[in-house]
Amino acid sequence: MCCPIIQLTKELISQESISPNDKNCQKILIKRLKKIGFIIKNISQNKTSNFWAIHGQKGKTLAFAGHTDVVPAGKIKNWKTPPFTPIIINEYLYGRGSTDMKGSIAAMIIAVERFIKKKPKHHGRLAFIITSDEEGKATNGTIKIIENLLNNKEKINYCIIGEPSSKNKLGDTIKNGRRGSITAKLTIFGIQGHVAYPDLAKNPIHNSINFLQKLITTVWDNGNNYFQATNMQITNIYSNSIADNVIPGELFIQFNFRFNTQLNDVIIRKTITKMLSIYNFNYKIEWVLSGKPFLSKKSKLITTAIQSVQELTGITPNLSTDGGTSDGRFISKLCNNIIELGPINSTIHAINECINIKDLKKLSLIYERIIELLLI
Repeated sequence: MCCPIIQLTKELISQESISPNDKNCQKILIKRLKKIGFIIKNISQNKTSNFWAIHGQKGKTLAFAGHTDVVPAGKIKNWKTPPFTPIIINEYLYGRGSTDMKGSIAAMIIAVERFIKKKPKHHGRLAFIITSDEEGKATNGTIKIIENLLNNKEKINYCIIGEPSSKNKLGDTIKNGRRGSITAKLTIFGIQGHVAYPDLAKNPIHNSINFLQKLITTVWDNGNNYFQATNMQITNIYSNSIADNVIPGELFIQFNFRFNTQLNDVIIRKTITKMLSIYNFNYKIEWVLSGKPFLSKKSKLITTAIQSVQELTGITPNLSTDGGTSDGRFISKLCNNIIELGPINSTIHAINECINIKDLKKLSLIYERIIELLLI
């Protein structure tokens, strides 16, 4: 008989839950959680499936957070196995979502099942925050769950997100924060004209060169003890030119900041506005704030997670805040102690995504040990 963690992971992978469509993943999870006494609250929004689950009456709350949605499989012909047909090859379980993050969710669920079986009247509360809108726009997912919990004056003392945080070996990295992310969508207006008569036109591409150079060369900060330096990247540039003999009338530039706690989105906006004013542009700009930076400093959750990883793997994890954004940016509004602890991230979003079976089993034991140490 297949072990419970592998079996549950396979069930979840079999659901073609491309964001934000959950398919039947959350039905599978809710059925298991109800069976062990969890109270479920459906907080679904539009086409996004969300739920909050709670077990226990009082005391400190440890929440596990995750997402059942996945990114598209890409070119299926390039997969060695069908992406939504879980198959084990040489001790690796293949399938879209195996690492990001259906494997982690299965490991969490099984860890909680084992713990409650041993201690049905445990101290504190166990909870789950599950969404199907993490890989997509993230507008109707965890953010809506947290809004609901805040409105109902819920409290979370500790939160573990199952994102694939490990780099080379299971448990070698624990994320204890993330940088913020803000995108600028800038349009610089010129005057369209014929390339043979540049004196009658105003080329926004030529006029923006100095601004772009300043944007690229500006040092925003040097980072700090917890975060690397703020990074700016131009992600798109195009004009509305319709022919090779037409000077364009508009230039669109999109750029993104991954910023640390040395900055905030207000400072970034003001600085860019000041830079633009130097060049006297006619422009419009739209800002999209995806998330602010958050940081969990040394705490009982972090020390407990480090101890649990050490006990079960012999590895001492590094604390890190690198990488992209995660749903921790929403959960941080309710909880100050957040970590991301999950499997090796080398195949996430890739063709032939897979997870080591031994790692998956050990990850569940790590989660269970954290529960035991926190809810004593």
